[in-house]
Amino acid sequence: MKYSKAIASLAFTIALCYALNRGWGTAPAFGRFLSPFTGFWVNAEKPLSDKPVQGSLQLAGLQDEVTIEYDELGIPHIFANNDHDLYLAQGYVTAKDRLWQMEFQTHYAAGRLTEIVGEKALESDKYNRRMGAVYGAEKSLAGMMEDPQSKVALEAYSEGVNAYIDQLKVRTLPVEYKLLGYQPERWTPIKSALFLKNMSFVLASGTDDLRMTNILRKYGREVAEELFPNYPFEESPIIPTGTPQDFTPLPIPKAPADFVGIGSMKASTERDKGIGSNNWAVSGSKSASGLPLLANDPHLTLSLPSIWYQMQLVGPNVNVYGATMPGTPNVISGFNKDIAWGVTNVGADIVDWYEVKFKDAKMNEYWHDGQWKKITKRPERYIMKNGDVVLDTVLFTHHGPIVYLDNEKPFKKNIPTGHALRWIAHDKSQELTTFYQLNRAKNYDDYVKALSFYAAPAQNFVFASNQDDIALWVNGKFPLKAKLQGKYILDGTDKMADWQGFIPHAQNPHVKNPARGFVSSANQSSTDPSYPYYINWEFAASERGRRINQRLEGMSKITVDSLRALQNDNYNLKAAGILDKLISLIKAPTAKQAKAIKVLQTWNKQNDVAEIAPTIFETWSNLLYESIWKDEFAYDENIPMKYPSLDKTIQLIKQEPTAKWFDNVNTKNKVETLEELASTSLIATLDSLTKWQKADMGDTWAWANYKSTDIKHLIPGLDAFSKMNVNIGGGTGIVNATTERTGPSWRMIIQLGKNNAVKGYGVIPGGQSGNPGSPHYDDMVETWRQGKLNELLFLQNKNEKSARIKKTIKLTK
Repeated sequence: MKYSKAIASLAFTIALCYALNRGWGTAPAFGRFLSPFTGFWVNAEKPLSDKPVQGSLQLAGLQDEVTIEYDELGIPHIFANNDHDLYLAQGYVTAKDRLWQMEFQTHYAAGRLTEIVGEKALESDKYNRRMGAVYGAEKSLAGMMEDPQSKVALEAYSEGVNAYIDQLKVRTLPVEYKLLGYQPERWTPIKSALFLKNMSFVLASGTDDLRMTNILRKYGREVAEELFPNYPFEESPIIPTGTPQDFTPLPIPKAPADFVGIGSMKASTERDKGIGSNNWAVSGSKSASGLPLLANDPHLTLSLPSIWYQMQLVGPNVNVYGATMPGTPNVISGFNKDIAWGVTNVGADIVDWYEVKFKDAKMNEYWHDGQWKKITKRPERYIMKNGDVVLDTVLFTHHGPIVYLDNEKPFKKNIPTGHALRWIAHDKSQELTTFYQLNRAKNYDDYVKALSFYAAPAQNFVFASNQDDIALWVNGKFPLKAKLQGKYILDGTDKMADWQGFIPHAQNPHVKNPARGFVSSANQSSTDPSYPYYINWEFAASERGRRINQRLEGMSKITVDSLRALQNDNYNLKAAGILDKLISLIKAPTAKQAKAIKVLQTWNKQNDVAEIAPTIFETWSNLLYESIWKDEFAYDENIPMKYPSLDKTIQLIKQEPTAKWFDNVNTKNKVETLEELASTSLIATLDSLTKWQKADMGDTWAWANYKSTDIKHLIPGLDAFSKMNVNIGGGTGIVNATTERTGPSWRMIIQLGKNNAVKGYGVIPGGQSGNPGSPHYDDMVETWRQGKLNELLFLQNKNEKSARIKKTIKLTK
């Protein structure tokens, strides 16, 4: 009996050890993950000592010695004697802090998540490859490698990443590799290209063409153009109205014939309206210092590890500081001793869909310009985590990939089936050249030259220099199209519907040193309607841009702190414009409505954390918006249509209160009025908020509680590695555009100065390290939440002394 128990115990122990030390499906080997010798415990890091630490490291591939100084926030300051070593060191230190993030994001962009998590990622992977992410990255890489300096940077960066990977052992792998049960692979320049291409996906792959065409089919062009006007009723465009044009425009192509399509027009979803950005620069005439200041806060998905990684790069002819993107060399948003620059998304219409007419079911040829043309077929191979292989083929016309065929179900529902995608991100480009040159730019002319190499995603590049120049270019490679060409689906058989070339870079919208003393952008309309070319028919809502311009117009003796306050501005311009009108529509309020109205009437229009009014207003305005448009524009879930804009809705409420659109077409023998919709939606608002908190109106309805901003880890559901319910104000359409999942991903303010006197301030909503066990994983979140900025340590040379330097590493060959 004793032996049988012992044997059973031994067998159980062996089985348990076996089970814990192998993966099961997508689950990791938990024995190895929990091991005190090689598991996640090993990843814990101690805080840097107050006493500076010195160290050295031999790194293969270096041509000379490199010095890396780490400040108290873990931000590296790299000093190298040549470009090769500078970018090798950048790759090395970025990988040291962010390797898993770099790899995971490029696996996503490459459509290779199946190799990490298995079959559940297959449709996501297919979507990315069918959209042409890898195809576009290959084209971009070819363009970037044509520039000798970009080639050096890309190849050296890869060497640096691989030098770090070569030092890793199982026990020192980043914790996510242990959790997901895989190991890093060699870094190559195509991965950097994939990372850049992924930013085009995030910022410029949205499309409303399908839903707009459904509207055109159902209501006709007159209604479509009435409800979806091509310029807002209220706007303060990026390029100030009246800015003179310094060019003679090219002839505008003739518009193709109207086309409503015959193919599939099924499900689609709204684009994410939370992603945007702010930037501005003020001239010396408006600043306290007499020289320009520049501010930038790109709004992206809030995530851990943070999207951005701060760094200073010092080498021959370059000393630059700013935000880099883990996975690619150079600084993306930053400053040097002479200039500063920052970016916001343009939202240009550089994605068009062309309905394809195949010759037959074999789909080897398609009809275009009066002839049958050959389809190009690109094979794709997906490897599952268990080793299984899935094969796929993507069909290409001269426009681009046919992302889904008519008999397929799209992964994302804004993709029309049976249509070819024309997207600027598929073209050869040289974005790295832009940032390489910007990092070294000394004046306005250098800035303009650098921008001439930039294609996608289109960005509003703001600029300031210590020569007291400020400027802003709406920058990218914009197709030369007829007005509104691309607002709706296009006819893939019609040559006239093809892109007819590109707007010359020198004719992109731009302004230098405007009389008002500042430039700014917040994703609103690039220009007024006098600009001769078509960039897009719809941009982000105007509230952020109008509020920024109102504030800057009234400011003088501007300082870093006054611009910091503007970045954190919580004023709700939408409420200021419409709330009184909405309240006036409630003719006989109930006791509960009257209590809510009193709160709204005494509200200072600030979306601050403890305010109850923004919770009521945003819920009420959203429910009213839905009740106005849902009956006409969501009548069939298989034929989705875009709702008219907030701007158009406010215009109707204010100027056409008896418009037919306020009537619910689904009710018989009854005509609803705007007053009824306002009252019923306010009742629904108060009922839903009471149900949400299981309590009547009170402190629990506070705005921050309702909005509930989360900064989540890139692995869904990993809340232990996330910062949940961050207590912060702001919101959609607010200058401080912090929503549930998006917000300022990097705040920067630069005060230009003469003789190396430039000063920089910045913060990210996270930390430098991607390791949840590091004290620098999320140590800037509280500073960011409070709306504060860290002074950026801008060293002039490696011998400069600073009490903020906590660690020095010498890299030798």
